Amino acid sequence: MKKLFAIMLAAISLSLSGLVLAQDAAPAVAAVVEAAAPATAEAVLAEAVPAAAPVPNKGDTAWMMISTILVILMVIPGLALFYGGLVRAKNMLSVLMQVFVIFSLISVLWVIYGYSLAFTGGSAFIGGFDKLFLSGVTAESLGATFSKGVYIPELTFVVFQATFAAITTALIVGAFAERMKFSAVLLFSVLWFTFSYLPMAHMVWYWDGPDAITDAASLEKVVAGAGFLWAKGALDFAGGTVVHINAAVAGLVGAFLIGKRIGYGKEPMTPHSLTLTMVGAALLWVGWFGFNAGSNLEANGLAALAMVNTLAATAAATLSWMVAEWLFKGKPSMLGAASGAVSGLVAITPACGFVGPMGAIIIGLMAGVLCLWGVNGLKKMLGADDSLDVFGVHGVGGIVGAILTGVFVSPALGGTGVYDYVTNAVGEYNMVAQVTSQLWGVGVAIVWSGVVAFICYKIVDVLVGLRVPEDEEREGLDITAHGESAYHY
Repeated sequence: MKKLFAIMLAAISLSLSGLVLAQDAAPAVAAVVEAAAPATAEAVLAEAVPAAAPVPNKGDTAWMMISTILVILMVIPGLALFYGGLVRAKNMLSVLMQVFVIFSLISVLWVIYGYSLAFTGGSAFIGGFDKLFLSGVTAESLGATFSKGVYIPELTFVVFQATFAAITTALIVGAFAERMKFSAVLLFSVLWFTFSYLPMAHMVWYWDGPDAITDAASLEKVVAGAGFLWAKGALDFAGGTVVHINAAVAGLVGAFLIGKRIGYGKEPMTPHSLTLTMVGAALLWVGWFGFNAGSNLEANGLAALAMVNTLAATAAATLSWMVAEWLFKGKPSMLGAASGAVSGLVAITPACGFVGPMGAIIIGLMAGVLCLWGVNGLKKMLGADDSLDVFGVHGVGGIVGAILTGVFVSPALGGTGVYDYVTNAVGEYNMVAQVTSQLWGVGVAIVWSGVVAFICYKIVDVLVGLRVPEDEEREGLDITAHGESAYHY
């Protein structure tokens, strides 16, 4: 018993001495573990848990799908009815047919090669063939937005941009309405879309996305691989240069080359249905929310800003056109109000995500008055029969909006400023530099589209001829070109 008791005392003594030794060693061991643990944990996590792939936000994706549908609404039936109501009854179906078929034609070409040439790397002026036939674009492919780490399905971006290409090409037909061969319209559309729209879209909108920019060196690399006008700093939120100036110049060149309508200036050529024109203008206004706010690519505060600006500028332009017309002509007209609304929509397009609501109202007020001058004074000065005033509204409005974007983007005037992805904050603003960049965009759009359009019209004239025979023009294109009539009395 004494031996057992002695053994137990020895064991307890050893345990206590071990505990004391452990307590003495604990701080040193803890210090080693504390120093080693973070690096070890990060290494283990890096090996065991790879970086999660970005997942598109369902709200952003849904918004982009809705925006795409709204832009389709702008074209068919919006633009078709707006233009259709402005021509004479004997040409109503011809305009509807041109807009409808151009939309279909460009949508197919966009999927085949248009998207690849506009939105892949290549040169500063045109993309490449990496995504020809949408090669490599799957349901899992992602497209960058304007926020770091935020993506949408690339297919959503593909179809959204397809509608832009389609409406831009369709806008041109208003300049030579009532006298151009249907075959010539389609052939010209293919050529102009390929050699004018796609390069302009690439020059203005192509870059590697915000996640590619982390420091000054990476920014320099992104700029070197971006589109020419993007690298110049030109701001175009939703298409002032790419869509409106681009199409308007092509239309004006066509009006000159094709010549005036028979009886122009001698016979009345009043719109046959201002009711349909008003319906078309209203559909354009509704659809334009998708056009402008959708161009933000995300359902966030900037999309809301673009929506507010689209509403405010359009309403302001409607009022300024109507009041100016009332003062100079004695009566306010429905045609003037509808045209004023479209001029406001055009002018706010490049600025909608960059300016504040007060800037949008000023842009709208100026656009209404200046576009009214564009379809009256400027049109007479130019001497071209721009049938539905494509240049007077889309050309003048696009130029006004593009230049004023450089002014009202200023944070001092309520604008958002220009975002710096290196510092991840709004950068310093220089109005002179920004307006200079905007002038680069306007100038390139005018020259590029003008030269390309001239060559395309000449090619079409040689291959199929531009204009219908005189007897067919007098009878109307509905019957002579399509064998149908819009109205049966």
